[in-house]
Amino acid sequence: MVYKEAINWLFQQLPMYQRVGKTAYKADLSNTILLANYLNNPQTKFKSIHVAGTNGKGSTSHMLASILQEASFKVGLYTSPHLKDFRERIKINGELIPKRNVTTFVKNHKSFFENNQLSFFEMTVGLAFEYFAKEKVDIAIIEVGMGGRLDSTNIITPVLSIITNIGFDHTQFLGSTLPQIAKEKAGIIKEDVPVIIGEYNNETLPIFEEIANERNTTLYKAFETKGALMPSDLKGDYQKSNIRTVQTAVQILQEKNYPIGIQHLAKGLQNVIKNTGLMGRWQVLQTKPKVICDTAHNKEGLSITMKQLAAEKFDKLHIVLGMVNDKDLDGVLPLFPKNAAYYFCKPDVPRGLDTTTLWKGAANFGLEGNEYISVQKALKAALKSAATKDVIYVGGSTFVVAEVV
Repeated sequence: MVYKEAINWLFQQLPMYQRVGKTAYKADLSNTILLANYLNNPQTKFKSIHVAGTNGKGSTSHMLASILQEASFKVGLYTSPHLKDFRERIKINGELIPKRNVTTFVKNHKSFFENNQLSFFEMTVGLAFEYFAKEKVDIAIIEVGMGGRLDSTNIITPVLSIITNIGFDHTQFLGSTLPQIAKEKAGIIKEDVPVIIGEYNNETLPIFEEIANERNTTLYKAFETKGALMPSDLKGDYQKSNIRTVQTAVQILQEKNYPIGIQHLAKGLQNVIKNTGLMGRWQVLQTKPKVICDTAHNKEGLSITMKQLAAEKFDKLHIVLGMVNDKDLDGVLPLFPKNAAYYFCKPDVPRGLDTTTLWKGAANFGLEGNEYISVQKALKAALKSAATKDVIYVGGSTFVVAEVV
């Protein structure tokens, strides 16, 4: 088996939530536990930090990895989804997992996977945990895929848990109210493992306090911490609360005798992209005209991103916009500016929202533009129309951004 065959098998053999949606979701940890036992429980062989939340968990995970790398730790990083290459999901010190490790893992365990009908996500978590254990990482930053309580990553006992914030996303799985969603995310809170809450919400804080109390652990409120925020190479306005959360996390790790100095914190925050390879977060792809892409895709994320976009200086604004078909259009489209030319497109995944549906939905909110058959065609048209002092924003979905970075 070669790498391409292994990857194709992983993608095609089994449903994957990120691409196809609801049919891939399994509300049960039994398969993950079965796989972990079969692999001799690799998750017990390295220390970890568990990161959940509606928005910001990817950026927070990458910032933490960067800081720990600067402090000379060997750092595993597990995140999802990927943008260009499956191997982005599993890294050590910013380096992608080698292709041969992916191929060997699939080849050696394929019959077990098939016999037990494991999902894409379960297998990928198994691969990551086995790789981190074999490579003897000092610590791994593990980002939750979705939710928390029933997420495949939730078999670890970390040294620290982080919940960045709570918003409305994946409501068909996690619940339709903020307290319901908070309860699912709070499923990562473990007995005697300190937990950080990144952002304040009066509906969700009592849930976290109650569960932390039940599990006999200390709850830290990053939003209450005072002091200056350190600068970062991640320039999205929404990163401010992530930086505060990360600074709180470093403080707790220092109290646990992790040798992380102020210089590691400063350098780590300034070199997140270089150290970890993070893409798609307020990423400037070119200047003249300025092209910005961002993976914000729900109400909470987009409201901050659109404010930042409005503060940009431009003669004319162009927005290349695509979404997935389970998105609440009436919730997110009103956030987009009316004073822009729109280029509606469909990301190249089965969950991609039909452009005509998006175009019609956008028209209801006074957003006008044309439909294009692909993200690339839409961006090409925007570049052709734009003058040098214009700004082009590409977004609406992680999968739109994946096609332009």
